[in-house]
Amino acid sequence: MNEFGKMFSYSFLDIAWWYYQYHRDKIEDELEMTMVCHRPEGLEQLEAQTNFTKRELQVLYRGFKNECPSGVVNEETFKQIYAQFFPHGDASTYAHYLFNAFDTTQTGSVKFEDFVTALSILLRGTVHEKLRWTFNLYDINKDGYINKEEMMDIVKAIYDMMGKYTYPVLKEDTPRQHVDVFFQKMDKNKDGIVTLDEFLESCQEDDNIMRSLQLFQNVM
Repeated sequence: MNEFGKMFSYSFLDIAWWYYQYHRDKIEDELEMTMVCHRPEGLEQLEAQTNFTKRELQVLYRGFKNECPSGVVNEETFKQIYAQFFPHGDASTYAHYLFNAFDTTQTGSVKFEDFVTALSILLRGTVHEKLRWTFNLYDINKDGYINKEEMMDIVKAIYDMMGKYTYPVLKEDTPRQHVDVFFQKMDKNKDGIVTLDEFLESCQEDDNIMRSLQLFQNVM
């Protein structure tokens, strides 16, 4: 797999892999939980809005409530849960970006509905849905474009998260090299920014990325 494909795989697949592990394994109970109680929308409504069956939603909700008894998770708790799966690195910055992608209403908390909607896209969505979600993750300031500063922040956050298991060992200019590769591939008109259309077109031309999008299709 080429270097760009590796970076895309890290930034997309760890989201689905993390939730799969989170769903299977119990996190320590001492994690701080928010105190506001929240009940999700009816499962029938969520079944209509997602690609999960009612039974799958029931299982997912039990797992969510076990870790988040209040029914919502704030950013600090989200970071603590996420950090459990990257003990040799610092996942806090990447978890911050990821939390913002889940928190689509920018309320500072993620409800079960938010979580399962994103998970439905990542695991069962169409190629376009998955790529749009990933583009939104990379578009840190939500202005509809990805610039080099945003991509540099994402790449650095991924390397920080991987920690000592990053291979080969990072050189100081490695993140910049990855950003340059990203823009060489994605920035079709060479104007210094990547639009959603450019992102969609470039990703669909890359066989490695297309394979990455299918890996967790049947994880549940």
